[in-house]
Amino acid sequence: MPTDANRQFLDFERPIKDLIDEIASMKHRQEKTKLDLSDTIQKLEQGILDKRKEITENLSSWQRVQLSRHPDRPYTLKYITNMTDNFIELYGDRNVKDDKAMVGGFASLGGETVMIIGQQKGINTKMRQLRNFGMANPEGYRKALRLMRLAEKFNKPVITLIDTPGAFPGLEAEERGQGEAIARNIYEMIRLKVPVICVIIGEGASGGALGIGVGDKVFMMENTWYTVISPESCSSILWRSWDKKEVAAEQLRLTADKMLGFGLIDGIIPEPVGGAHWDYSGAAQILKDYLIPVLKELKQSTAEQRVNTRIEKFGKMGFWEEV
Repeated sequence: MPTDANRQFLDFERPIKDLIDEIASMKHRQEKTKLDLSDTIQKLEQGILDKRKEITENLSSWQRVQLSRHPDRPYTLKYITNMTDNFIELYGDRNVKDDKAMVGGFASLGGETVMIIGQQKGINTKMRQLRNFGMANPEGYRKALRLMRLAEKFNKPVITLIDTPGAFPGLEAEERGQGEAIARNIYEMIRLKVPVICVIIGEGASGGALGIGVGDKVFMMENTWYTVISPESCSSILWRSWDKKEVAAEQLRLTADKMLGFGLIDGIIPEPVGGAHWDYSGAAQILKDYLIPVLKELKQSTAEQRVNTRIEKFGKMGFWEEV
């Protein structure tokens, strides 16, 4: 997790940075003058917690989008590291290659073996290029499906962690069947005989998210978004400019509370005060505490019941009006 000195701050987080800078200045002064400023420092530290809470209580849709993309936000592998044991990463789709934007493997969660799969963004420039910014190619989705079938073979639950700006839109991806790969995953995930839980931990954009987003339970973390198109792309299509991205974000109703209201997700998982980027282990523990009881609940049903419930659940989604 980044130290206070290495943290990056969004515009609306600037008041927090000012308090952190003030604490650093106080500590330097205390060390230099030998004065006891611990009470003042303690009050400022409490002020940071209060400010983090205040800021995240009144966020706009666009600010939630910004938080979901925060450079310090934990990605899939960080959650796996912090909430599971004995993770064994598996590679390749047995057809084209290993897609670094999609990771997955067996791990122990609360003493139970699960298959955990998710999109992985890079933590620096070099890794972002290697991971293709979390945008999977067809072989990434085929790799994910291979791992899900492997989990089904050994009767192990599947957990997917979704964090992608979308499936990779390049010509070579389309040539290798991007649309077919995503559609195949949706079809097969509906029919998986093992419990499937999907969690949006960052960006949940378009088919890129839906390609590993069909499950018995679908959750969103507090500061994430889930919709058919990014606010920037929506603004570009409707207004021929990215300048209306804030308006687009509001109109897309992409935040967790709106998705829950529409019945498209099953619950919202809270994050540490100020967002998951402030406390990686805390965010992972909250997620773990949500997943374990849900897994136990799902295992009470038979495979046939889970599949039928899944089909019914996704079949009822959406609103329409007959005239």
